[in-house]
Amino acid sequence: MTRNEDSLKALTTILRAASSVERVVKEDMVSYGLNATEFTVMEYLYNRGKQPIQMIGKKILLASSSITYVIDRLEEKGLVQRVADVKDRRVTFAELTDKGHQKMTEIFPQHAETIEKLFKELSDSDLNKLRALLKEVGYKAAKLIK
Repeated sequence: MTRNEDSLKALTTILRAASSVERVVKEDMVSYGLNATEFTVMEYLYNRGKQPIQMIGKKILLASSSITYVIDRLEEKGLVQRVADVKDRRVTFAELTDKGHQKMTEIFPQHAETIEKLFKELSDSDLNKLRALLKEVGYKAAKLIK
């Protein structure tokens, strides 16, 4: 097999694996009564605390109109609240409510366990190698984007 064929097979493997992993993770998120984007926003706030809404969108790669919609939905569910910045009225923060924090405290360990199951068969060394190799490919892909 040529290097070109090996590269194409590697790409197919990455894409198929990513698709399967994404399905498992999304199904897990939905099982908690949240869609994947809502869960991702809540997870970000759970791990980072109160954040400017614009920053959340940039960090989880959502358009500003989409992040506003997601925050609205989470606010309706009583899981997130908006907080005005007292120093800069142009900035609005989002933070978990007590109900949102309690929900994440309950479900995040289960979610982490689901993710752990995906990598259970890999040794610590193999898991670190996988991360490093995928990071390398990701950086190379980013450089090729025009």
